[in-house]
Amino acid sequence: MPEVREIVQKVRSKNAGPFWITIDIFCGSHAAFQQVSQGLATGKVAQVLDVPSQTLKRFDIPDLGVVKLSLPRREIQGTVDDRDMHGA
Repeated sequence: MPEVREIVQKVRSKNAGPFWITIDIFCGSHAAFQQVSQGLATGKVAQVLDVPSQTLKRFDIPDLGVVKLSLPRREIQGTVDDRDMHGA
């Protein structure tokens, strides 16, 4: 499989409340969505992001051509140790 950035339109991350970060993968076409949703292994993503696979939540949204991944923030948003207030 090619790298995700080679076949998708946009990847963004943002806060999903003070405890979670969401990564949205906008595929741009049905073919790209099929390739990403079938080829992107959730366990491998968890390994790359260094989070336990059971804490990584994945939502495939075919009508929008989006794969959404949500994971717990390492630090709660706004705490002294939070280095990224905006989830970027």
